[in-house]
Amino acid sequence: MRLKLEPPLDPAAYEFVHPVRVRFAETDAMGIVHHASYLPYLEETRVAYLRAIDRPYAQLRADGIDFTVLEAYVRYRQPLRFDEVVDVHLLVGELTRMTYQLGYLLTVDGEVRATAVTVHGCVSPEGRPVRPPAWLHEHVRSTARRRSTD
Repeated sequence: MRLKLEPPLDPAAYEFVHPVRVRFAETDAMGIVHHASYLPYLEETRVAYLRAIDRPYAQLRADGIDFTVLEAYVRYRQPLRFDEVVDVHLLVGELTRMTYQLGYLLTVDGEVRATAVTVHGCVSPEGRPVRPPAWLHEHVRSTARRRSTD
């Protein structure tokens, strides 16, 4: 298991937030979001984050790199319900020679509903492991510097 990141419960600790509205199709008969629906929320937020830092996923793929999910962990604290707007907060965690981790905090009106971590590997179009790109190393260093000065 590569997962090491413990997502903070304070939204201020996160560098990015993306709102997601819960759709009816994602809920059960009681109007509660099914546990499997959380993973697409995380994915949508990752893609929005990459776009926000000027690294849209389509460009990464055109450059010959994919970020594959190696591990995913979600801690469900309180249920999400139909039509709620969920703020999915994201921060970049540890970057190793071959992987990186992202932490997430899911809140509704400031109330913590879940935390999550995903571990990603970088792969070529053929699915072979490759080292993370230099820009990712620089991005992780710069976000770590910003966090340490806050």
